[in-house]
Amino acid sequence: MQKSEKSTKTTPWSWVPSLYFAEGLPYVAVMTISIVLYKQLGLSNAEITFYTSWLYLPWVIKPLWSPFIDLIKTKRWWITSMQLLIGAAFGGVAFTIPTHFWLQGSLFFFWVMAFSSATHDIAADGFYMLGLDEHNQAWFVGIRSTFYRLATIFGQGILVMIAGNLQVIYRNSIAFSWSLMFYGVTGIFIGLWLWHSYILPRPDDDQPRNDINARTIWSEFVHTIVTFFQKPQVVVGILFMLLYRMPEGLLAKVSALFLIDAGHNGGLGLSPMEYGLVQGTVGVIGLTLGGILGGIAAGRDGLKRWLWPMVCAITLPDLVYVYMSFALPDSLFIINACVFLEQFGYGFGFTAYMLYLILYSQGEFKTSHYALCTAFMALSMMIPGLFAGALQEAVGYRAFFLIVMACCAVTFIVTSFLKIDSEFGKKTEEVE
Repeated sequence: MQKSEKSTKTTPWSWVPSLYFAEGLPYVAVMTISIVLYKQLGLSNAEITFYTSWLYLPWVIKPLWSPFIDLIKTKRWWITSMQLLIGAAFGGVAFTIPTHFWLQGSLFFFWVMAFSSATHDIAADGFYMLGLDEHNQAWFVGIRSTFYRLATIFGQGILVMIAGNLQVIYRNSIAFSWSLMFYGVTGIFIGLWLWHSYILPRPDDDQPRNDINARTIWSEFVHTIVTFFQKPQVVVGILFMLLYRMPEGLLAKVSALFLIDAGHNGGLGLSPMEYGLVQGTVGVIGLTLGGILGGIAAGRDGLKRWLWPMVCAITLPDLVYVYMSFALPDSLFIINACVFLEQFGYGFGFTAYMLYLILYSQGEFKTSHYALCTAFMALSMMIPGLFAGALQEAVGYRAFFLIVMACCAVTFIVTSFLKIDSEFGKKTEEVE
């Protein structure tokens, strides 16, 4: 494939790491930082989980508009435009937090951020394949994942810590401190927009497609959906996509609320600085290490060999929250160890889920079917999250975490119906 002159001269190191850092940061802001923000601003757990779970919607419906990005402008244009819009959304959140309409205003701008981030994901992943040859695509796949994880650590770790430190400096002025933090992230995204506007290569193939129109795209999309639902084991496959992570869908947002909730409410009462260390740093490291080990194991012996150990890994470590809700440990070391164990298990067990999405997507429409699978993946977290907070408020943290453990039976049941080739996932010898 021929690249343009600028594409040839621009080293991928100058834009791949920053591009995927820019991809990860708004996602973690929408999904995690918003939870801590709204908890500190006084919303109930039911309100927090309901409002923030709806923010999954752009990633659920992303396949509906992703084909149309090819019709308008270039992927490079979409990337830089969405980064500018994301920066504006961060600024909007920062502006509205200290106002009397902080809830409506911040939710609106989080929605803008979510749709912009989902669109940025589509354009960035497509641009990655256009801006790099096949060798560099393979070489930088680990780099892009690493910087996405670093964005997660920076977002729910360092940024939350900064907000907490600002509260100390400004004598517990919570709204003002969060506002300052979000203004800082606005500046970061303006910098990323300026950088990528200058440094991103201009591949010759990155052009709007004139050989297609909205009608042909819609016709192909309908055909893609029809063929998706004609696959073998379609009912089992969709149930697996929706229910495998049901315990985690319930746990994800409530676990964060449990860590920061006051002791008289049954929580651990962590400060923003402590939460940033526990969940945003130690937890993310555990998640990353678990995912790496899961990939190595599945690559060596295949998915079928490791399926049930991965099912146990993604469910059984949830017991640590049962333990913490009863013991209410004061030791930050014990809390860190528990969160690390749960996140490590989740990372290891999540490998089975991602590999199954790849397996289900195999065939003529691999890319489009995988996009539909990821929509079900987002839906699997969105639906339980909508009522998780209300359930927790009704029964308390201890009973809630016991219910999460009971729901682990659903994960075992849907997994038991899968039919997986014993060779799938194994590394094969390739002839150069």
